[in-house]
Amino acid sequence: MENQDYFIGWGTLSLINAGLAQSKGRSGLLWWLISIVLGPVATLLIVVLPKEPQAR
Repeated sequence: MENQDYFIGWGTLSLINAGLAQSKGRSGLLWWLISIVLGPVATLLIVVLPKEPQAR
């Protein structure tokens, strides 16, 4: 049962990261995939990387 909780938490974090990445102008799908692999490290990267500049 513990493993199932671990995977649910990891999956939830990846969805949160995708939303956070989109709010910073980045690809939600790409960051969701990165988050599946890197988990909390991806969260840190999303937070510390600067916001993408908007195209004119």
